[in-house]
Amino acid sequence: MPGSNVVIVESPAKAKTINKYLGSDYTVVASFGHVRDLPARDGSVRPDEDFAMEWELGERSRRHIDEIAKAVRGAKRVYLATDPDREGEAIAWHLTEVLRDKKLLDKVDVQRITFNEITKSAVQAAIESPRAVSRELVDAYLARRALDYLVGFTLSPVLWRKLPGSRSAGRVQSVALRLVCEREAEIEVFRPREYWSIEALFATAAGATFSAHLTQLDGKRLDRLGIPDRETAEAAVARIRTQPFTVASVERRQVRRNPYPPFTTSTLQQEASRKLGFGATRTMRVAQRLYEGVDIGGETVGLITYMRTDGVSLSQEAITASRGLIGSLWGDRYVPEAPRIYKTAAKNAQEAHEAIRPTDLYRKPESVAAYLESDELRLYELVWKRTVASQMESAVLDQVAVDLASPSRDVVLRATGSIVVFDGYMRVYQEQDEDAAGPADDQDRRLPAMAEGDGVEQREVTPTQHFTQPPPRYTEASLVKKLEELGIGRPSTYASILQVLQERDYVRLDKRRFVPEDRGRLVTAFLKNFFNRYVEYNFTADLENQLDDISGGAIDWKTVLREFWQAFIQAVTGTKDLTITQVLTTLDEELGAHFFPGETAEDAARARVCPKCQQGRLGLKLGKMGAFIGCSNYPECRYTRPLAVAGEDAPEALDGPRDLGDDPETGLPVSVRRGPYGAYVQLGPPRGSEEAPPPAPAAGEKPKKGKKAKDDTPKPKRVSLPKSLAPAEVDLDTALRLLALPRAVGPHPETGQEIQAGIGRFGPYLKHGTVYKSLPPDDDVLTIGLNRAVVLLGEAAKKAAATPGRVLGDHPKTGKPVSVGAGRFGPYVKHGSLYASIPKGTDPESVTLEQGLELLEAKAAKDAAKKGKAAPAAAEDDAPAETAAKPKATKPKAAKPKAKKSEKTADAGDEPATPKRKVGT
Repeated sequence: MPGSNVVIVESPAKAKTINKYLGSDYTVVASFGHVRDLPARDGSVRPDEDFAMEWELGERSRRHIDEIAKAVRGAKRVYLATDPDREGEAIAWHLTEVLRDKKLLDKVDVQRITFNEITKSAVQAAIESPRAVSRELVDAYLARRALDYLVGFTLSPVLWRKLPGSRSAGRVQSVALRLVCEREAEIEVFRPREYWSIEALFATAAGATFSAHLTQLDGKRLDRLGIPDRETAEAAVARIRTQPFTVASVERRQVRRNPYPPFTTSTLQQEASRKLGFGATRTMRVAQRLYEGVDIGGETVGLITYMRTDGVSLSQEAITASRGLIGSLWGDRYVPEAPRIYKTAAKNAQEAHEAIRPTDLYRKPESVAAYLESDELRLYELVWKRTVASQMESAVLDQVAVDLASPSRDVVLRATGSIVVFDGYMRVYQEQDEDAAGPADDQDRRLPAMAEGDGVEQREVTPTQHFTQPPPRYTEASLVKKLEELGIGRPSTYASILQVLQERDYVRLDKRRFVPEDRGRLVTAFLKNFFNRYVEYNFTADLENQLDDISGGAIDWKTVLREFWQAFIQAVTGTKDLTITQVLTTLDEELGAHFFPGETAEDAARARVCPKCQQGRLGLKLGKMGAFIGCSNYPECRYTRPLAVAGEDAPEALDGPRDLGDDPETGLPVSVRRGPYGAYVQLGPPRGSEEAPPPAPAAGEKPKKGKKAKDDTPKPKRVSLPKSLAPAEVDLDTALRLLALPRAVGPHPETGQEIQAGIGRFGPYLKHGTVYKSLPPDDDVLTIGLNRAVVLLGEAAKKAAATPGRVLGDHPKTGKPVSVGAGRFGPYVKHGSLYASIPKGTDPESVTLEQGLELLEAKAAKDAAKKGKAAPAAAEDDAPAETAAKPKATKPKAAKPKAKKSEKTADAGDEPATPKRKVGT
């Protein structure tokens, strides 16, 4: 029987944990994230009706609402305990509206409670201090949701009509895409410049050696490009070698380095990317598990505080605990005189929210290691170290700079050293620079004792050639950091923004860095030229500030919508008369340097000459399936190629094979080719080619009419290229190593069985006995070692053991079991030969038999619809034996009505059309 108090949370994992903290008078139920959203069709937001909004329950949400309604009936009090952020406030409001519509709240006291950590004390304290749902936060949510919808459902149809093959456009995602595309454009136009540095090795009178670099020549201080070529460098080396040097000055100073503040959502994503190699989505998924609760010795415990926050402050309780822990572990010397108080520099940050920290700092990583998966332990250790270090004493370093000068002081070299006198917080934590080889603070370099006027002995002088490097492509960490610096988006949305950009094939991750696809560059160029205001960084950031002002009660949310919509709809209306030719001309000019690169204008012009007719000019064309490169002499010349940069992956790699040489063992040719499923390397000529013609028929024998003569030529060996390897990068050695796959990595230390690495239908993999493990993108199938292979196989075995195939119960119609399992594409429900995927965001451990039957029924209906049949009640091979098969009745198929353009579903900007708030693992 339901308790008189009902607590509604977002996820079943969270409900399970909280239920243990409350007495029998409380019933804890889960909403499974959002319960309502805007329908994915035109008219869900109506600007002409003062931005009236239409909401609907998702199919999955109906069942959850029924369960919540059942619990609320007869209850005296309802606590809305959704997450303590703006999105959680919106879910609480939706729940209130739905339950009120069902007439269930007339005699019920509805209260909003929040807690930053899932611990018994935090939950009980929240229940003792409830409040009402914040109208300001709800208004800010409504404004953001309406803006995302209006941009998505108004701008996306323009893209579909004017730029065929394009996907939808989102308000914040389009700006993030522009950042990636503009960085790529910077890299393409970058021209490296040569420069030289000169390093000299010296020794003191005591024999201690040290190095110094040239900093001044002829009384002028040299900048990085001060020595531009070899001749200048050799002349400077000659001057150094022919002169004695003495110590001209010694500068000493002591510096203090303060610890970093504890983690916010964005800084956690950045550091997890740099130190652990986690993507933003992976980081948030693991953090959610740590927040919602992990089984520690039979008790479910939330290990970290709420992981969606932009606040850097710590509670007084956490500060006191950390200072006590630091003193007990490392001594009072590491405890600063006063606690460190941090304030966020971000505008409109939710200062009431704490930073991400362990719920109990005395719960050290090693004490919970046995209860956590590898990812969970690594992320928890990162959070624990950062939190503890944030309250430790500063590090103290002695920095020394010694200038060595020639007698006339026309040549000066400098030696620098930095010695850690007191490590302070660096004993626990050092932040990682993503573009550096090691930790940013790792600068401990000791210089020998020297005094002004001391002579030094010159040992050797070494000039080194360098070239300036283009700006690096964005990683997930650096892109998140850039978005935060510009004030675009919010930390809780960054993971979904980056994920959607990849799902739309606008960008791809290559060696953990974002590379824009040509489709993404086309969309960015279109928006910049025809909707520039709405992808400007300042405009988007200002709009974010207005949304924050709404949450603070400083501005009315509909006022913001009216001002935005009036200008936006005028911009959209202005494109109605825009022709495809105008779009093509504009994009061709914008992206010409990308698709047809050249050092000079003449080179670029040559790159546009059609390789087939030698007369036409290559340019951007649009077809039903999207953009491509084509000849201006169409239809006389029908040369086309997919979008790709000339000279790299096309046209050569697409129009024909690229010969790499001959295999030294067989003498057969080795080539790179492209097929319908991507690029591959091949050993030997293709079957039926001129190099290896099919056998001729015997004397007097003729091939049968209408049939091709049988080709007995051996099929050449082929191996697909890994996604991380571009066809242009493949040489003969790499191709031969790929063709030699699978290769032996080494014997497994436990079983002694050989581990193999190869490339299969689904990409690179490891094989140990009957166990297969797909290689992550950052691991190379040609170079992966035994230790790394054992770790990956161990993780795969541990994951498989964690989900052994839980039986939910028997199917009511067939009597056969329904079970939960985990496969290559994620968790699923299985009944006989019928498999149904468990939706993302749903914890497989929380799935019930009823939910499993619904998923199976929906999957059966979907499969039947594809075949034009009625959905069976159960899998065909599970049908009762006495059920006789009925003869099929044939009747003409009715023509399906063609959907209108206006009914085409759009992606509603930065929020998906269906609820996508992840709850649980």
